[in-house]
Amino acid sequence: MFAVTILGNNSAIPTLERHPTAQVVTCNEQLCLVDCGEGTQLQIAKYKIKRSRLRYIFISHLHGDHYFGLIGLLNTLNLLGRTEPLSIYGPAPLEQIIQLQLDSAETQLKYELSFVPLTPGYSGIILIDKELQVSCFPTQHRIPCFGFSFEMQKRKRKLLPDQARAYEIPAAYFSKLQDGEDYRRKDGTIVKNDWVTLPPPPAKRYVYCADTIYDTGLLRWLEGADLMYHETTYLHELHERAAERYHSTAVQAASLAAAARVKQLLIGHFSSKYTELGPFLEESRPIFERTAIAEEGVTFLV
Repeated sequence: MFAVTILGNNSAIPTLERHPTAQVVTCNEQLCLVDCGEGTQLQIAKYKIKRSRLRYIFISHLHGDHYFGLIGLLNTLNLLGRTEPLSIYGPAPLEQIIQLQLDSAETQLKYELSFVPLTPGYSGIILIDKELQVSCFPTQHRIPCFGFSFEMQKRKRKLLPDQARAYEIPAAYFSKLQDGEDYRRKDGTIVKNDWVTLPPPPAKRYVYCADTIYDTGLLRWLEGADLMYHETTYLHELHERAAERYHSTAVQAASLAAAARVKQLLIGHFSSKYTELGPFLEESRPIFERTAIAEEGVTFLV
């Protein structure tokens, strides 16, 4: 399973109906938390996210609505007796912030917490684990900020059992065929792997664009994504305010989605000045029809 569950879709100030940014990316048995705004652990409990399966946390930048919920979550995991390692990827100063909070409370974590600092401006692969590959890329915001690309690749080839048996390949060797190996028969004849298997399906990709001004330079990371998330803090009538504050509008997000030829667009990070979110779809769908609100509690398949 490859899916994204929305825990928070608001910007800056939480409201009674909407929470600051947080998402969970599910890659089969592994969970990745993307940003961790205030109240994220309550949303995790509300939507019955399995904390024990959380392996990685990715923090895009150090504005509070993207990480103020982190220390509470880390402490809760500790109180619940977590022993499995947990890795955090984020801007370098975050490590010191976390350590200061732990030290001030004289908290000793019972699990291994590792921190991977992201260098401002860096782009490239930051994680490969089983079927999951994660890359980061810089977005254009008021402080150093990153987007993340999650790619899930089924690496094993698809076996053609009837074809394999026709070449007298024993079933005990089938797993090696799925790993891409050829088979040598008793008479020395080589059975090529692509005679009895098919390539794995194309990788699926989810791209998370954190806070950013409208930037066509992001297209290289968005191109052809199966699912793309882009902030839409304001409706387009406030595009000048959006630019001043290094944010984007619904029209701009939809324009990028169309230019990148993605399959589906999620929009979120809404300003608390808006009580109704329907107008965001009214602005974006004429430009990119396959747009959806990143509604809290909803899971989107990649």
